[in-house]
Amino acid sequence: MQSNIDHILIQQLLTDAEKDDVQKLVVGAVIYKNNKFLLLERVPSDSMGGFVGIPSGTVEAGEDLLTALAREVQEETGLIVTSVLEYLGSFDWTSSSGKKTRHFNFLVEVEDGEIKLSPTEHQAYYFVEFSGENFTTLNISDETKEVLKAAARH
Repeated sequence: MQSNIDHILIQQLLTDAEKDDVQKLVVGAVIYKNNKFLLLERVPSDSMGGFVGIPSGTVEAGEDLLTALAREVQEETGLIVTSVLEYLGSFDWTSSSGKKTRHFNFLVEVEDGEIKLSPTEHQAYYFVEFSGENFTTLNISDETKEVLKAAARH
C-alpha cells in the first residue's frame, strides 16, 4: 500500500489525541470512484444502527492508523486499499461505551473488486454523488457530510 501521508503528521495526530484525553481511535476511509462516494448502511442492531457512513473502525492496540485503515476497509467491504492519498480531518464523539473517540478520516484508492459486506455490521451499500438526491435523503451524520465535502474538493 502506498501512502502520501507523512509519518510526522500521523505522529502529531496521535500526540494531539493523547493531549485531548481521547480514549478510542477510529479510522475512516473515503472511497471516491467515478465521482461517487462508497457509503455503508449499518445494521439496526449494531452501534449507530441505521446510519450511513464511510468504511471505518477502531484502531487496535499497537496498530498504526494506516494499517488499521486498510484492515477496516478490507473487513467491511472486501476491497483492498492500494493508496492513502490524503488526510481529510477528524471529528470527536462519545462511543456507546462512553469513551471519548476521535475519528480520523483519509481519502483512499482501492483495487477494483466486488463489495462484500459484513452482514453483522452493514445491510447495504450505496455509491452516492455529493450533490445527488441520496446525499440528502440517506441517514448520513453531519460530521460525515463534512468529511465528504472535504474530499469532494480534491
